Amino acid sequence: MSTRREFVSALGVVGAGAAVGFRSAAFAIPPIKREGPPELKLGCCAYSLRDYLTGKLEPKLTLDDFLEKCAEWKLDGAELTAYYFPKDPADAYLDHLKQKAAALGVAISGGAVGNTFCLPPGDKRSGQLALVKTWLERTAKLGGRTMRVFGGSPPKDTDPEEARGWVVECLQECCAAAAEHRVIVALENHGGVTGTPESVLAIAAGVDSEWFGLNLDTGNFHGEDPYADLAKVAPYAVTTHLKVQVSPKGKPAQATDFQRIVEILRAVNYRGYLSLEYEAKEDPLTAAPRQLAEWRKLLG
Repeated sequence: MSTRREFVSALGVVGAGAAVGFRSAAFAIPPIKREGPPELKLGCCAYSLRDYLTGKLEPKLTLDDFLEKCAEWKLDGAELTAYYFPKDPADAYLDHLKQKAAALGVAISGGAVGNTFCLPPGDKRSGQLALVKTWLERTAKLGGRTMRVFGGSPPKDTDPEEARGWVVECLQECCAAAAEHRVIVALENHGGVTGTPESVLAIAAGVDSEWFGLNLDTGNFHGEDPYADLAKVAPYAVTTHLKVQVSPKGKPAQATDFQRIVEILRAVNYRGYLSLEYEAKEDPLTAAPRQLAEWRKLLG
C-alpha cells in the first residue's frame, strides 16, 4: 500500500474528512466515511488473559500462548497489549510474534498501551509521548493497524477544558508519528477526561489528523443509557473493545446486549474488530471461548 488513502481504505475509512479532526462548538464532527457494507470481525484483547500472562494464575501464559488460544477459539484477530511484552522487546521477538500469528491464521489487529496525556508540557508529558511513539513503531512492526491510547485523568483542581487541551496537543504530536508508521491512534473512552461522549467528542474535534480515531469500549460509559452514549461516538470508531457487562448510572452491572451493540455499529457501517476485553469474575479461559462462540452465532 503506497498511500495513506490506500491503507486507510483497507480499514473501510476513505475520503476527505475521514479524520475525526474538525472543530465545532457543538462537536458535530463529520463521521468517518466507510466503503462497503458493515463488516464485524471477532477478536480478543490480551488483557482478557492478564492474570495468566502476568503469572498471577497458573499456568503462566506467554503472548505465544495467547495467539494459540485465539486460533483455537477461531478468532479473526488478536490485540497485543504492551503490558505483557518483555521490557524493551527486540525486533526479532516482534518478528517472531508476527510470523506466529500469520502461521496460525490470526491477524494482529492492533496494539494497546497504558498512558496518560492529562499532563502539562514538561518531562512527565515527554515521557508519555515517548512511550506511545515507541509502541506505535512496535505495533507497525507487528503488522497492527490501530493502537489504543488513553486520555487520562486530570490532576486535582485542573480545569476540564485545559486538560482536554493537553490531550489534544499530545494526540496531535502522536498522530504525526502514527503517519510515519501507518498506524491509527485510537483514543479509548476510558473514564477521566474521556468519561462522557461529550468529552470524547470535544477532544476528537480538536485533533486534525487522518491517523486518529476512537477505540470504542462498550463497558466504559456509565450514564443512564450507556447504549445511547456509545451510539454518539460510534461513527468515529476504528476499533472496538467488547465487554460482557455494562453499568448504567445508579444500577447494578448487567449483561451486555450484544445485538444492540451490533445494531449501533452496523448503523454507522462499522468495518473492524469486536475484540473481547474480559473483566468479569469467571475464569477467562472458560468464559472467553464460550462467550465468543455465542457472539459468533449471533453474528451469523
